[in-house]
Amino acid sequence: MATQKLRNYQDLHVWQRAVAHTVAIYKVTKSFPKQELFGGLTDQIRRASVSIASNIAEGHMRHSDKAFANHLDIALGSAAELGTQLFIAMRIGYLSEDEHAELHSELVEVTRMLHALYRTVHRSAGS
Repeated sequence: MATQKLRNYQDLHVWQRAVAHTVAIYKVTKSFPKQELFGGLTDQIRRASVSIASNIAEGHMRHSDKAFANHLDIALGSAAELGTQLFIAMRIGYLSEDEHAELHSELVEVTRMLHALYRTVHRSAGS
């Protein structure tokens, strides 16, 4: 398995960055309108953000490169969802352009790291 030298998912820099990004997401969405909290855009943004780090962790714990690659692929999908949701939040005035730029920039970096890890794990899985 490509990740044997890692003791756990918490050793992965991409997981660490994804968690830090989720914390930033939670902080910025505190100021969103309360009617958005449950079932609205706030909830969707938070869920997509949490899903990125969660899928990295779950995939790593499967102890199979094929399963890990699949979960990384799901995390990439969640990153795309999150990027869209953040753009919508900016367009409707929930995020300033500066807040969006900062969150988007970090999301781009997390996505880049996810792609790199996916390629490595996918190759190891022989897929």
